[in-house]
Amino acid sequence: MRPLLSTSSGWNRGEIKSGMMYLLLLLAVVQSCHGCPNKCSCSSQIVKCQNQDLDEIPHSLPTNTKSLFVTGNNISRISLDSFPNPLEHLTDLYLSGNELESVGAKVFDNLPNLVRLDLSNNKIQTFSERAFPHNNTLQVLNLSRSFHSHSTIDVVLSSLQSGNLHQLTVLDLSNNDLVIPPDDLFASLPNLVNLSLQNSSIISIQNGTLKVPPLCDLDLRDNSLRDLPTSTLAEFSLKPCLRIRLAGNPWRCDCFIEDMLSWLKNTTQVVDVQNLTCVEPKGLRHQPLLQPLPHVTVQVPGSCDVNCGSSV
Repeated sequence: MRPLLSTSSGWNRGEIKSGMMYLLLLLAVVQSCHGCPNKCSCSSQIVKCQNQDLDEIPHSLPTNTKSLFVTGNNISRISLDSFPNPLEHLTDLYLSGNELESVGAKVFDNLPNLVRLDLSNNKIQTFSERAFPHNNTLQVLNLSRSFHSHSTIDVVLSSLQSGNLHQLTVLDLSNNDLVIPPDDLFASLPNLVNLSLQNSSIISIQNGTLKVPPLCDLDLRDNSLRDLPTSTLAEFSLKPCLRIRLAGNPWRCDCFIEDMLSWLKNTTQVVDVQNLTCVEPKGLRHQPLLQPLPHVTVQVPGSCDVNCGSSV
């Protein structure tokens, strides 16, 4: 009877031990996945809280969340309190279309592995230079149509110049009134390879603005560029992998564009070169830049007489 009792007792202890391990495992799973926030849907480490008129980021997020979509709501500000608990698995954060006005200091400190951040379609007025931690891993930042007005752009762009975005490779600043981007705007982004400045009312690219980043894709479409200075063309030529989009600008086909025309004829960097057309002078409107120009003399007030012909 003694061996039988011993065997039975051993079997009970093993069963209890296995049961406890199962309960601990179940508890861990529940703790990481429980409590999907109200007005949100949770599935496969993806949390979506979209178009729910939320006024803050939900706090009871599953700790294993990898992608978080809080879009189309009414969240005017985000701060450190917006993410009070560490979300170490979160890599993708989408906050577009929230009427967002303020991005506070240390707001992303509890998101140590954030890779992609979308702040597009907001009305940002203040953006703390300390929004991103020094050791952040951000690679993709979307700020398209995110600035409240031209007067607040410098405040927002200061965060890009803070030196904390060393790993950033993709930046979208399209659909903002940049006008003349600061010459040191991208100096602290040593790994930037993809930059969109499309439809940003840009009238000039200053010397040195694009010198530092190892750009491979630059979108300058639909701005207010009338020509590109020789210094800018030289910077472009120093980046052999660079591909540029320039269509939709009001190119001024006078003597000031001769260097640019020469560059266009000898480079393969401009991928939409066949779509570039003259807007000024009136006699050359809609004329393709690289098409042999008809013989016409144009008086450009305050500058020069331009004899436009096939040699241009």
